[in-house]
Amino acid sequence: MSNQTGEELLASFNQMSQGLLPGHLGIEFTKLDADNVEAYLQIEKHHLNPSGFLHGGTVVTLADTLAGYATVLNLPNGSTGFTTIELKTNFLSSAKHGKLFGRATPIHIGRSTQVWDVRIWREKDEKTIAEFRCTQLILMPR
Repeated sequence: MSNQTGEELLASFNQMSQGLLPGHLGIEFTKLDADNVEAYLQIEKHHLNPSGFLHGGTVVTLADTLAGYATVLNLPNGSTGFTTIELKTNFLSSAKHGKLFGRATPIHIGRSTQVWDVRIWREKDEKTIAEFRCTQLILMPR
């Protein structure tokens, strides 16, 4: 991936999501670099819960997707992948329509673990919907 241009990498990551949960939810990446990964989704009826508000799973999926793809960009040489070992989300607000944006930033990039913070906000007023943190375990060959 390191020899791809920014546009090629964006296209590659967006294509990689097709047919998987991020693609089904409509998550689109807009920025990919080692310390800042951004994406959005357009809120549709299938992103809502029965009360008509944004489903918490939609928010967590957007945040976890951002942290996961950010981890991919920061995998150390020789690693075989990663897995999430902990995640936490504080929900601060909600939304019913519009676009939902997110940005992942690193807290710790190590050889065996990475910790990512993700802020999720709504487009119309940039109000924070949730703050998310996850820890990724880097997988190495045995």
